[in-house]
Amino acid sequence: MNKKTWYQASSLCVTATMCISLLSNCQSTSAEAMAAVKSADTTDKKTQATEPAPVVAPTAFLDTAWYNESTRLMVNGDSTGKWPVKGDYPLPGAILPMKRVLAYYGNLYSTKMGILGELPEQQMLEKLQGEVKRWQAADTAVEVVPALHYIAVTAQGSPGAGGKYRLRMPFKELDKVIAMAAKINALVFIDIQVGTGSVQEEVPQFEKYFKMPHVHFGVDPEFSMKTGARPGSVIGSFDAADINYVSNYLAKIVKENNLPPKILVVHRFTQAMVTNYKNIKLQPEVQIVMDMDGWGAKARKISTYRSFIHREPVQYTGFKLFYKNDFREPGSRIMTPEEVLSLKPRPMYIQYQ
Repeated sequence: MNKKTWYQASSLCVTATMCISLLSNCQSTSAEAMAAVKSADTTDKKTQATEPAPVVAPTAFLDTAWYNESTRLMVNGDSTGKWPVKGDYPLPGAILPMKRVLAYYGNLYSTKMGILGELPEQQMLEKLQGEVKRWQAADTAVEVVPALHYIAVTAQGSPGAGGKYRLRMPFKELDKVIAMAAKINALVFIDIQVGTGSVQEEVPQFEKYFKMPHVHFGVDPEFSMKTGARPGSVIGSFDAADINYVSNYLAKIVKENNLPPKILVVHRFTQAMVTNYKNIKLQPEVQIVMDMDGWGAKARKISTYRSFIHREPVQYTGFKLFYKNDFREPGSRIMTPEEVLSLKPRPMYIQYQ
């Protein structure tokens, strides 16, 4: 099938107008998580991942009419000319923008890093399904699908055995998350915080998991310490070259295994967290989501979204909501689905921490 390009979008780089506190987003340097995995760190051990599930071939074709209409709904009347971003149609089996992903984020060793590890499994899954229903009611035109977004590599305040200020979770914990997801037919996202390491070191660790059709990926520039600084002391960054490496790696797996496109989530809440965004390359095998990762009052979150997500378009957008941190400021509260869906463009990936 011939691939076609659609709609013209321009790009604009803007000066950052705000910055949100460092460690409150992920709290990945928590002593709780570090102590729990001290004896199970896979940093310098040869740990085998579980064998992937049998490959499921994607659907034979992409319904381009459905894709175009879903894109129109996503743009939500934006008149700046930035959205939608110009690009080829995705491969058959693509999730975005025909469906909206709603993810619970966290780490099973910590009750402080997100809702995924805070609640007992059954309670967490039931709460996630309840949120899916709320979002589905708020936008009946787009199907909402659940996901579990697991932090598989956490940044640390000390160098650790590998000297990289990061801690790799044992694969058995990721296996638990995959088993949980199967109970409610949810997607799985593997997330990494590289510390003073690199995506080139961390991404190949999960290749067997990427061969599973329902497993996707996330990277967190906040804890990518290219200057060698300790995570949490300054905000880190990824360049377009880092994101392109990850995208190319995922695309190769998709092509070699006849998989539907992978979703790649990139967290962001400042301009400097992602450099040279115009050089990020799009390809049919990967769908890139720039996720607004900031916490706080509604006005601050909307300003962050407009400043660093809307004005520097890549492909799709995401929005993060915090069950606790969004209440930290006097008078602040968590935004409702209806409020988030009023944004232009409408986020296609929603994450709760």
